[in-house]
Amino acid sequence: MRKLFAAIMVAGATFVAGSALAADFPYYPPVIEIPDVDYGVEGSFYLRGSAAANIWTGRDAIAYECASCAFGGAGTVPVAFPFQTLGYGYSVGAGFGYETGTGLRVDATVDYLDNNGVTVIKGPAFGTRAGTYTARLRSTLALANVYYDFSFGGQGYGAAGGAFAYVGGGAGVAFNRVDLTSPPASTSPAPSGNNTSFAAAGMVGVGYDFGAVVADVGYRGIYINQISNGAAVPDLIYADSNFIHEVRGSLRYRFN
Repeated sequence: MRKLFAAIMVAGATFVAGSALAADFPYYPPVIEIPDVDYGVEGSFYLRGSAAANIWTGRDAIAYECASCAFGGAGTVPVAFPFQTLGYGYSVGAGFGYETGTGLRVDATVDYLDNNGVTVIKGPAFGTRAGTYTARLRSTLALANVYYDFSFGGQGYGAAGGAFAYVGGGAGVAFNRVDLTSPPASTSPAPSGNNTSFAAAGMVGVGYDFGAVVADVGYRGIYINQISNGAAVPDLIYADSNFIHEVRGSLRYRFN
């Protein structure tokens, strides 16, 4: 009996002491930290570089020729000479841009474009000026562009990582240099020269977002309103509504 009474007294003392001790320390519930949700890349600037292979297509070149040359006529009139072969070349470029993280992005680009091999033929009626003429185009293309990215696989627009497709368009100016090669027997070789013209572009392609680096490949169609040697009549030679078709690869680097 004495042992039972002692055990009860010890248990009661322990309970009273524990209650008194607990009263001295306020209770604070545990804090559980929830990490912020990653909504993807927001407000990111980027640098870009690109390289492309291209084809120059057009309807014809306009040159000023004397009327009824084969019969000794006088005066000059514009004569259309259809493109006989396409021109082939390349372009390289760089740019600076900003992406919103919602799929929309904008950039400004400068490209150097080189194309060679477009030819026109003047028939026997043009006497010593008859033969094949070849044009080489070198152009500096400055464009302001806007794009919209479509994410694949549900990553969400702007999410780092994953495949995407894009469409875009741009407008700006082309600073052109045309070097013309005339037939060796020509008595009046076509002069080379420069001109400046309105330019625009449309883009479509696919890419992969690695995070800090984004790679893409696609098609870019460039419209140049007029390419000419910049000379005065009768030495003026020009081609309107020119299209440059490119297969272009690009790399973008996000730096914030």
